[in-house]
Amino acid sequence: MVDMTRSHTNAVEVRGLVKHFGATKAVDGIDLDVREGTVLGVLGPNGAGKTTLVRCLSTLIVPDAGTAVVAGYDVVRQPRQLRRTIGLTGQYASVDEKLSGWENLYMIGRLLDLSRKDARRRADEMLERFSLTEAAKRPAMNYSGGMRRRLDLAASMIGQPSVLYLDEPTTGLDPRTRNEVWDEVQRMVAEGATVLLTTQYMEEAEQLASELTVIDRGRVIARGGVDELKARVGGRTLTVRPTDPADLTAMAGALRETGLDGVAGATVVPDEDALYVPILSDEQLTAVVGLFAARGYGIAHIGTHLPSLDEVFLAITGEKTASASDASDAIPQEVAA
Repeated sequence: MVDMTRSHTNAVEVRGLVKHFGATKAVDGIDLDVREGTVLGVLGPNGAGKTTLVRCLSTLIVPDAGTAVVAGYDVVRQPRQLRRTIGLTGQYASVDEKLSGWENLYMIGRLLDLSRKDARRRADEMLERFSLTEAAKRPAMNYSGGMRRRLDLAASMIGQPSVLYLDEPTTGLDPRTRNEVWDEVQRMVAEGATVLLTTQYMEEAEQLASELTVIDRGRVIARGGVDELKARVGGRTLTVRPTDPADLTAMAGALRETGLDGVAGATVVPDEDALYVPILSDEQLTAVVGLFAARGYGIAHIGTHLPSLDEVFLAITGEKTASASDASDAIPQEVAA
């Protein structure tokens, strides 16, 4: 086995992790590093292997090969010690429906060896943070789907884990509750926690993650910061709206004549009265603006933007991002991501 002593900067270190289900390679040699006190966003289409990766790292299943060290503990050799330092929220709420919300949280606190006093305090705190105080004494079976989800998230955080796994944590939540979850995640990170977040909501990844890893068919296919991945996919795009929309075709022609239209070529969008130009360098940008000025074209608006994270996801994986209503994959549930 590879020697992987704890890094001073990484809370999670994964090398060559493999997990098969029959002939299906759910996780196929993944390498992963998550720096302490940060959020790593793991993106990928349905069936990419995201959930299987989380289940391996949380000791729920044993990998077939490779090594993983989380919070200083080997996930295979030291699972009992590791479980005391991590929290997990899966894709589906896993609370005890016969117990009240408060009783669920108190029980988990006691299982984590909190004193009675501390378990009561943490249960009260988490109910308040997730707007569940009024429903604290009601059985969880009478909670709405969103309330169960919030209770499940509160349960994963009650032990103040040093590493928290969030597997598509806000699927099905309304925007207000989703924002509450984001606020709580950011609060925990500010207090020193490390988060591994799987999601198909690009807004969520952009809001929370400092680094992104994209996986598909069990393998890492891209990694980097949000802006880094955006730049890798398409760089900047210059948007130009002329004072007179009739100038659009002539402006695009001028760019072609001078070779300033970029590798993919400038695109005229008549419905938007706009011209879109791929920009590969500051020099090209300056030359394009100078060309329009020299030829006397009036400009009503000009600006640049990087591709959206949705566009990055689509370009890298060839898949559309999932909607909140997507509920199944084409492979068995234990393999699904």
